Amino acid sequence: MKKNITASTLPAFKRIALLGKVNHSATENTLAELEQLLLQRGYHVVLEERTAEQLAHSSCPTYPLAELGEVADLAVVVGGDGNMLGAARILSEQNLPVIGVNRGNLGFLTDLDPDQVESQLLDVLAGQYRLERRFLLQAEIYRGGHHENAGRAINEIVLHSDKVAHMIEFEVYVDDQFVYSQRSDGLIISTPTGSTAYALSAGGSILTPGIEAISIIPMFPHTLSSRPLTLPSSSKVLLRAAPSNEPLQLSCDGHLRMHVEPGDEVIIKRFSHELVLVHPLDYCYYRVLRNKLGWGSRLF
Repeated sequence: MKKNITASTLPAFKRIALLGKVNHSATENTLAELEQLLLQRGYHVVLEERTAEQLAHSSCPTYPLAELGEVADLAVVVGGDGNMLGAARILSEQNLPVIGVNRGNLGFLTDLDPDQVESQLLDVLAGQYRLERRFLLQAEIYRGGHHENAGRAINEIVLHSDKVAHMIEFEVYVDDQFVYSQRSDGLIISTPTGSTAYALSAGGSILTPGIEAISIIPMFPHTLSSRPLTLPSSSKVLLRAAPSNEPLQLSCDGHLRMHVEPGDEVIIKRFSHELVLVHPLDYCYYRVLRNKLGWGSRLF
């Protein structure tokens, strides 16, 4: 997988899609400012239809999220990581590059500073950027041998109870080989992108984005010997809920929730499409970690 392709090999963007959850004035103002800037510079601008409903004065064409890849070269998401995750799960299937303007809290996935967004974005649109690909996970639920439901995640897939602090029991297989049975509050299956999210809170290791790996992290296991496990990203993980369990839930990025009945099988593997992230040329993953996690700066 190619990472951080040099700007000299990359084309400029001409058709720009704007989207974001307009839930406060700062986000709405940023979207309106970007729309005006891009139109004045001669770019073709389209709006995601739900975003357009909240920008009453816009005259740009509108399209459903699932159709933006047909009419745009780049999607600009204004908001926090949650907004980015929600949009990126759909945009990844369209191979549409995505860049984020941070109007949230942490901003691990949203690079552009809203106070400098005009200059930063114009440089990117002119071809001064880096491309990075992040893989997703797909989960499929089978009941009695029949396909029941499916979902995908950029950060993590979590098997858990629908009750607070309730222990569940399940078996874990990797590539059809039995790994262990476990009693715990649940299990997190994380991508490297998700290693700085829920998995980090559960004691998982940070995986840099270039690592082709999946992490399995137990949630409050009923044994001191249980530890996180790292697998190749090509692995197929199978979870089998014990018949003694009450109905469980499978969450994808904390958003999509699917029911898992006792005896169901959950198959988790790498999704066939990847998320294409666009970064400014000065992007540095380790600087992001330092800033977001409060790590120490240089001593000399």
